[in-house]
Amino acid sequence: MDTPPPHAEGGGVYTVDTGFQRPAFDAAYLVVDAGEAAFIDSGTSLSVPRLLAALDHVGLARSQVRWIIPTHVHLDHAGGVGELLSHLPQAQVVVHPKGLRHLVEPQMLRSGATAIYGEAEMQRSYGHVRPVPSSRIQPSHDGELLPVGQRHLTLIDTPGHARHHHCIWDPVTEGWFTGDTFGISYRELDVQGKAWILPSSTPVQFDPVALAASWKKLLAKQPQCVYLTHYGRLDDVVRLAALQSEMLAEVVRLGDACQSLDAPEAALQQGLAQIYLRSLRAHGHTDSDERLLGVLAVDIQLNSQGMAVWLKSRRGGLS
Repeated sequence: MDTPPPHAEGGGVYTVDTGFQRPAFDAAYLVVDAGEAAFIDSGTSLSVPRLLAALDHVGLARSQVRWIIPTHVHLDHAGGVGELLSHLPQAQVVVHPKGLRHLVEPQMLRSGATAIYGEAEMQRSYGHVRPVPSSRIQPSHDGELLPVGQRHLTLIDTPGHARHHHCIWDPVTEGWFTGDTFGISYRELDVQGKAWILPSSTPVQFDPVALAASWKKLLAKQPQCVYLTHYGRLDDVVRLAALQSEMLAEVVRLGDACQSLDAPEAALQQGLAQIYLRSLRAHGHTDSDERLLGVLAVDIQLNSQGMAVWLKSRRGGLS
């Protein structure tokens, strides 16, 4: 199958479909300015040919990429960083300090993902995870400015989805590259061009209080857009934030109701499915429950698993 070209978003930003799982599911972003470039997120190692093809499409040499900036180290965002770096002779990786060791020595990261997905799925969807040389990686710090051509990207600490998560502000388009902090939105669930969004609570560091605080930090910049890894640029930021806030409150109430259960995952899955369906109906969807829940099947499974870990931590079961 032909590799789709990157989608120009304006302002030197390009969305690259990494090909992970299905079309329009997982994005990396290419930021180009005055002959320099940065990749934000990488997808998996299997995504790297698409990212290199994006450089060819916009007429950039491999040596013109200055930075690779994973928003966090989950494998659908950063599994391909080491492989991508091997093709970019001048690039440096900038990662949240709490995620740095996992890219230099990714065995634990891959083992954790294998425990969730199984080895067969890891081979099919993720491929290998190539270590990043310690000489070519550096930790970010909150408020750090990274030059790309004539613009400076700003990195801020945004826990809630993961403690190793930062978001990246682009002053040219006045938008945030949000990884999974600002939720998940699939284009097949749009209604008349209007996006629907859900907060991500995937394993293993979901923290709703920290997540809401991170949203507040993002909104303080009055962004004109957000660039989601799952999936694409969205412009109606204030409405999307309100929708997520309402849903996060429902998610917390669901967690409270399941707190006393020894094995809450089934109840969490059922509860999340109902939360999402109610919200989708309010959004204007008339498709069958089966079709809508089919689109969200992976998210329901992973979000319930992440919530189960969160509930266990609230009971003092995790350090």
